Amino acid sequence: QVQLVESGGGLVQAGGSLRLSCAASGRTFSNYGMGWFRQAPGKEREFVAAITGSGRSTLYPDSAKGRFTISRENAKNTVYLQMNGLKPEDTAVFYCAAGSSVVLSRTPGEYRYWGQGTQVTVSS
Repeated sequence: QVQLVESGGGLVQAGGSLRLSCAASGRTFSNYGMGWFRQAPGKEREFVAAITGSGRSTLYPDSAKGRFTISRENAKNTVYLQMNGLKPEDTAVFYCAAGSSVVLSRTPGEYRYWGQGTQVTVSS
């Protein structure tokens, strides 16, 4: 079992930045690849970023490339999402999730453990 707790969300103006954190507890953190997803009201959960257990490989959708950066500190059992150049359309609840250590996946169903989410609101 892995418990995930997100933090760092909030209200920010368009063009601003936020850094989300996801603290993990339970099993060996480096055994899990980690992903960030987001879900806006009335929309499906959307892939934002993923990183392998070692941190050597990452994956982003086109909407996040150049603006968002995923990273992790295995010694601190924490994964981060640095978000720059935020836009009003980035407004959503952001979730972190734990899955396979070596497979980067865009698919929510391939992640076994999920956090409770943190709200990000970007004002225009």
